[in-house]
Amino acid sequence: MRIKSSYLTLALIALLISAFGLKAQVIPRPEYPKPQFERSTWVNLNGTWSYTFDFSNTGAQRGYQTSTGFNQKITVPFCPESKLSGVGYTDFIENMWYHRTLEIPAAWQGKKVLLHFGAVDYQSELLIDGQPVGTHFGGTASFTYDITRFIKFGANHQLVLHIIDITRSGKQPVGKQSGALKSYGGVYTRTTGIWQTVWMEPVSPNGLKDCRVTADFDHNKFIFEPQFYGLERGMKLKIRILEKGKVVNEKTLIASNSTSAELTLKNPKVWSPESPFLYEFDYQITDKNNHLLDEVKSYGGLRKIHIEGNRLYLNNQPLYLRLVLDQGFYPDGIWTAPTDAALKNDIQLSLDAGFNGARLHQKVFEERFHYWADKLGYLTWGESSSWGCNTADVEAGRNFLSEWEDIVERDRNHPSIIIWTPFNETGLKKAHPIHYDRLVNDVYNATKRIDPTRPINDASGYYHIKTDIYSSHVYEQDPAKLKEMMAPTANSAVYVNNTDQVPYEGQPFILDEYGGVRMISKSVPEDGYWFYKDAPSTEDEFVAHLTKLTDAILFYPSISGYCYTQLFDVEQEQNGIYRYDRTPKFTISKIRGIFNRTPEAFQPIKKQ
Repeated sequence: MRIKSSYLTLALIALLISAFGLKAQVIPRPEYPKPQFERSTWVNLNGTWSYTFDFSNTGAQRGYQTSTGFNQKITVPFCPESKLSGVGYTDFIENMWYHRTLEIPAAWQGKKVLLHFGAVDYQSELLIDGQPVGTHFGGTASFTYDITRFIKFGANHQLVLHIIDITRSGKQPVGKQSGALKSYGGVYTRTTGIWQTVWMEPVSPNGLKDCRVTADFDHNKFIFEPQFYGLERGMKLKIRILEKGKVVNEKTLIASNSTSAELTLKNPKVWSPESPFLYEFDYQITDKNNHLLDEVKSYGGLRKIHIEGNRLYLNNQPLYLRLVLDQGFYPDGIWTAPTDAALKNDIQLSLDAGFNGARLHQKVFEERFHYWADKLGYLTWGESSSWGCNTADVEAGRNFLSEWEDIVERDRNHPSIIIWTPFNETGLKKAHPIHYDRLVNDVYNATKRIDPTRPINDASGYYHIKTDIYSSHVYEQDPAKLKEMMAPTANSAVYVNNTDQVPYEGQPFILDEYGGVRMISKSVPEDGYWFYKDAPSTEDEFVAHLTKLTDAILFYPSISGYCYTQLFDVEQEQNGIYRYDRTPKFTISKIRGIFNRTPEAFQPIKKQ
């Protein structure tokens, strides 16, 4: 019997659940994970999985590869360290295994079946019915397996995922995950295993694999570069651009991995923080008989980011960055937001506090976050979780580079991302200059090949090797001393953290970490607070102190922006604008009055 999604059917289901005491499983994070590449038919695999830890690393010898279920339950996509996972185990987990049953719809016969993982930290091996499907390295990059040859349509199969996550190895990026038993200082609870949505979908063997979209702001057009899973003669791709559901331009071309399409807009609407307009894109692939093979929904924004001299420009207007540090941690989900609404709320709270964007710090944020940033007009820097990765080690460098390339490829179509920042506070140049220089150069060059449209801040703070943005971190708390430090000198036009790096050469200079002032908090962690400065005793004292610090930066036209530390408290680090639970510490209108100011030199150019 075919069940239709109607109010009557839903009412009947609710009545049966009530009458027989049944509990309907609520799927966590039910929204489609890739809003820039969305298909209508898919299966969300979040929810209850089984798992087991493998502290002795003997799971393979025990035959876990062919498991039909482990004896403990976990809620995916939340990591086992989190409360939302139902596990809450926070000691080191270097090996673990997941299991769930895969139900393959018979209606998918003739399609490729793709199994997607939003993110799994760190190394994972997928097995289906005991057969190895593939191994992935990279704790923050999304990845996909074509599992078609491992399954039968209309049948059930046993999915097993083996996780290896050796946080203290120095071979992998870990970001702000603690290398000690407990959190301390500026590092926090670890994330192991699955921490973003897992889903499955059927796709035509000749379906659309990817489409790179470049916004050509100066010529009012979008450039589309499609890639296909397979090609047959006679295949065509129709690209449509829609404005609030109405087609404003379209083009049909022969499907090819070497073809691009340019679609011009007659009355273009620009994407900007003040007006974040998004065009809808529709991709339709047909065969030689004009039968629809695949359809994908997407969107994009018409905007431009570039550098002239020591200024950043957005849409050919000077841009001053008023950023805040956002580390993307949650009390109940650790690296995973509890809901899609929580992602949107984080951005709204930052906008309410007067910031025009964020430096997304030591974590690769999920695509749904970038979707809300695109929708709300929120400027961001895309950053890796580079801490913990020994940049002097060849294997570690290779691991970093491949993961970073995947990150840039996944997120390059988002208009809200304006700068790439692969590294943060790298400090190994002095000890290993050859290895460090080589890695940073390779990462910079690879980023430019994948995305030549955005500037790169090679290493936030220091040590700079090859960079479009020059940045420094300064936590001086005396406003007068901070102002003195920011003043141009005979040796450099901007403040330089360390001399053991390439000299400043006239790039836009951004003080991309300052502040870090502790504010009053409701709770005191067992191990105490960690912050950069003791809390002022009153709200007025705090506002006055923060105003003077920020004034010291705004004073100099040689500075193109700042990033305040930080948006939210994270565990023991108690220096956020908001508490860890996202409640405000102070009157937000007063905070907004500090951070919504822009130097006169960076005001938009008025049209004559």
